[in-house]
Amino acid sequence: MSQQPLILSIDQGTTSSRAMLFEKDGSSVFTAQQEFTQFYPQSGWVEHDPEEIWQTTLAVSRQALQAADELSRDVAGIGITNQRETTLVWDRKTGKPVHNAIVWQDRRTADFCASLKEEGHETTITNKTGLLLDPYFSGTKIRWILDNANVRAQAEKGDLAFGTVDSFLLWRLTDGKVHATDATNACRTLLYNIHTGEWDDELLSLLDIPASLLPTVHDCAADFGISDASVLGRELPILGIAGDQHAASIGQVCFEKGMVKSTYGTGCFVMLNTGNAPIASKNKMLTTIAYQLQGKTSYAIEGSIFVAGAAVQWLRDGLGIIKSAEETEGMAAGLDDNKGVYLVPSFTGMGAPYWDPHARGALYGLTRDTGPTEIARATLESVCYQTADLFAAMRDDGATLDTVRVDGGMVNNQWMTQFLADTLDINVQRPQQTETTALGAAYLAGLQAGIYDSLDDLVSNWRQEAEFKPQIDATTRSTLLEGWADAVRRTRS
Repeated sequence: MSQQPLILSIDQGTTSSRAMLFEKDGSSVFTAQQEFTQFYPQSGWVEHDPEEIWQTTLAVSRQALQAADELSRDVAGIGITNQRETTLVWDRKTGKPVHNAIVWQDRRTADFCASLKEEGHETTITNKTGLLLDPYFSGTKIRWILDNANVRAQAEKGDLAFGTVDSFLLWRLTDGKVHATDATNACRTLLYNIHTGEWDDELLSLLDIPASLLPTVHDCAADFGISDASVLGRELPILGIAGDQHAASIGQVCFEKGMVKSTYGTGCFVMLNTGNAPIASKNKMLTTIAYQLQGKTSYAIEGSIFVAGAAVQWLRDGLGIIKSAEETEGMAAGLDDNKGVYLVPSFTGMGAPYWDPHARGALYGLTRDTGPTEIARATLESVCYQTADLFAAMRDDGATLDTVRVDGGMVNNQWMTQFLADTLDINVQRPQQTETTALGAAYLAGLQAGIYDSLDDLVSNWRQEAEFKPQIDATTRSTLLEGWADAVRRTRS
C-alpha cells in the first residue's frame, strides 16, 4: 500500500450519518450514508435517538473502511464533523444517554430563554459567547435534560458527561477513554467564552450547569484520541473535529478575511470570515469561532436559517407531492413566475435575523389554481429569500459581498442556484466537490496527519464547477423581495 493514504471523514448530520473517503486532492473515492429517525414529541420539539445516531455512524464508517481495504489503501486518520448544538448527556460509567438527544432545531426552552432575557442576562451572554439567548444553542437544553430526566443529582456528583454529537461519537469511538470537543462546537453552547477560549464560570452558574459535565476543548486539528480496535476493527487516530458549518467553511477554503460561504443542507448557514478579531453584529447575526488551528483563533459572523432542505423533505414526506428532491428543479423551471405564492418555512421558529422561536410556517397567496408545482417553487424560493435576509443584515454590518461559495445537497439544483444569484444580485460559485462539510473534516485530519503542510495546500485544491450570475432586473428582484418581506411580517408571532 504505497499510495498516499486516504482520510476517513465522518459527517454526522441532522437527518443522516455519512462516511466518506478522501484523496489528498479533495476528491472522494467512497461514500456511505444512512438516514435515521426524527422524533417530534410535541409541537416545536425535535429529538434523535443517540443509539440510532451511533449505530448509523458505526455502520457507514465500517463500510468506508471495508472499501479502503478493497482498494488496498491505508487510512491515515479520522475527521469528524457534526450537526451542531444538538445536545446529549450520558452516564460516564455505562456510556448510556440519560435522554434522547435534543436537536438544534428544538424550541422547548423558549420560555426559559425569554425569562433570562427579561432578567437582563442576554447582553452578558452575547458579550462572552457571541450568541443570542435562543433555544437553538446547547446550554438551555443541557439544563432541561438535567431537570426533566431527573438526573441533576448524578450530574452534581460528576457521574454524567455532556457533549454535542462530535463529543459523543469521540467517546464511543475511543470506548469511553476520551471526553473532548473542539473550539467550534464549544462556542455554540452558551457556556464558552470566545475571547478567553475557556468554559465560563459565570455562564455555568447562570444556567445552573455543573462544570464536571463538560468536555476538554482542543483546536480543530489535534490528537483527539485513538479509535478502539473493538469498535472499528482497527486503531485509527482521530485528528480533526469541527461543527458542520465551520467544516464547510474550511472545505470551501474561506481562510481570507471577507470570504463567505453558504451551505444548503437541512438548514442554511452563511459564514463570513472576519479574520483574527471577533466583530459584533448590530443585526442579530452571530459572532462565532470560524476555526482554531495551532492555538490561533479565526472568527466569523454567521447567519442561521433553520429550514432549507428540511422544507423539501416536508414536500416529500409530509405533503407527499414529490417522490424525490430532484423533482423540484423541473417543477420550478416549468413556471414563468411564482404566481404570488410565498412559503415562510418557520416550522421550528425563525432564525437570523428575526430570532422568533414562536413563529410557525405559513403559505400565502393561494388561489384556486395553486397546486403542487407552485408550492414546490415557493419552497425553493423561500431558501433564497431567507439567504437574502442574511446578506442584507451582513451588508448593514459593513460587509462587502460580491461573491458567495455555495455547497450542500440543495445546490445541485440548477434552478435554485440560479434563482439564488438572481435574488442576492451577486455571483454564486459552486465547487466541484459540493460535500464540503465532510471535506473540511478530512482537511483538518490531513493537516494533523501531515498530509498537508499548510492551509495553502488546501487552497490550491479548490476547483470551481460552475458560476451563476444574476439574470433578472432590479425591479423584478425588488418586487419579489417585497412580497417575501410582507409574508414574513404576517408570519412573525
